[in-house]
This record gives sequence, structure tokens and C-alpha cells, in this order.
Amino acid sequence: MSNEVIEVEGKIVAVLPGTMFRVELPNKHVVLATISGKLRKNFIKITTGDMVKMEMTPMDLNRARITYRLRNANQQRRAPIRSFGPRNRRR
Repeated sequence: MSNEVIEVEGKIVAVLPGTMFRVELPNKHVVLATISGKLRKNFIKITTGDMVKMEMTPMDLNRARITYRLRNANQQRRAPIRSFGPRNRRR
């Protein structure tokens, strides 16, 4: 049994629960992808609109593993808005 993988690039279309993503390939095919262990370990954030590099097996062309988030020079990344409660807290 050989370890053949197909490397493709795609664009994140939707962020799903459980570190799953919908990714659109250049040929308009949409696949379900999850992040690899290295991205999870290094806390790499992936949001909608990011370009990613993925690995797919020839057995199942509807699922993929995201291995790299490509640099998006023309896209400005915004941090999520977080609320830490009221600022003027009196005791």
C-alpha cells in the first residue's frame, strides 16, 4: 500500500465546529477539511477567506487535511472582538 497524497490549494468558505472547515478548490469543488496536528499544536488561526494548502487521498476526494495556511498579503487580518466585562467596576 502506497502513501499517495494529492496536494491542493483552496480558499476557506466556512468555519464549522470542531476545527472543521469547508474549502473551495480552484475548480469550484467544495471539500470538508480539518486541521493537522502541527497547526493545532502551534495555535495557527484559520478564518474565512484564508488560502490554505491541503492533502487529500485518492480514496476520498471529499475530505482533506489542512497542512499550511498561506500568507495573504493583500488581506488585512482582524482580531476577534472580545468582551472582558465592564471597564469601570466598583467594589
